[in-house]
Amino acid sequence: MSLTPGQRQTINWLALSLAAALLLWLLAPVLTPFIVAAVLAYALHPPVESLVKRRVPRLLAAVLVEAIAIIVALAVLLLIVPILSKQIPQLQQQIPLLADRINAGLGPLLHRFGLNASIDVNSIKAFVLKYLNANIEDWLTTALSSARIGGSYLLAVVGNAVLIPMVLFYLLLDWLKLVERLHELVPPRLRASVDSFMDECDATLGQYLRGQLLVMLVLAAYYSIGLMLAGFDLGLPVGIFTGLFVFIPYVGFGLGLLLALIAALLQFGSWYGFIAVAAVYGIGQVLESFFLTPRLVGERIGMNALTVIFALLAFGHLFGFVGVLIALPVSAVLKVAAGRLQAVYFNSRLFNG
Repeated sequence: MSLTPGQRQTINWLALSLAAALLLWLLAPVLTPFIVAAVLAYALHPPVESLVKRRVPRLLAAVLVEAIAIIVALAVLLLIVPILSKQIPQLQQQIPLLADRINAGLGPLLHRFGLNASIDVNSIKAFVLKYLNANIEDWLTTALSSARIGGSYLLAVVGNAVLIPMVLFYLLLDWLKLVERLHELVPPRLRASVDSFMDECDATLGQYLRGQLLVMLVLAAYYSIGLMLAGFDLGLPVGIFTGLFVFIPYVGFGLGLLLALIAALLQFGSWYGFIAVAAVYGIGQVLESFFLTPRLVGERIGMNALTVIFALLAFGHLFGFVGVLIALPVSAVLKVAAGRLQAVYFNSRLFNG
């Protein structure tokens, strides 16, 4: 049985797609920094093009945009410095006192049930003195020991920290040339449809990025104001940290919640702090999950709340943490592709009989 030209073409495209997928899977560890840099370049190339249109040399524009992006990223990461610098000395004092207090309250209660259990306060004090009083030399020794034990992991982290900015710079510098070269690989008869598809994907992803940025800013303001109104001394940095790191689903929220709970323990030392944190973060999670993300992100890319939730769960199940990160942008592209396939199906002989 001979194949028609259309069938041969379909088989060829499927074979190329499978080969590309296999190559990506085999080279995934090597390609990770390049993929991250490409995603960042996609998000940052519009301001570079804007500066170039204002007659700024492309080299200078790429340097300025990347430098500003690195400064912003470092500023966000440094939000945790004042939190730790204030909380660690307080932890040194409060953890042993907290252990004594728990012993005093929990011991008699357990004794009523015939249980003789207590917290080893001396061991806790030794732990605090060993780790929280550690000086720079101790931390450096620990870091070097960790590098010897898991050197490949540490080298990978350091290597990516150097490689990603370097790759990002070259991508920003040659973005238009790279796009043009990729465009030349598309068969001429398909370029019109491919260009239309890519333009629609570009518009959809742009809406996603703007929507996600709005979610981060709104939540940063909400958590900061909520914690400060509750009387937290570190409400501003903890709130901003939590809001800006929600782009990492679950992890960003979890880290912010942990910092807030530690702040509540150290500042209030009572149930009020924990109740305040539970109220602020509980309302914030509901606000993000059922209103902000579906409305500001989902609706902007044409996805309702149920579709957003399903995409997060499905991609998280299939690809783990990385899947959660890419769930919504990939779903946005898939939605555009599904719309195109639906239009083809409605115009096909299969649908029309």
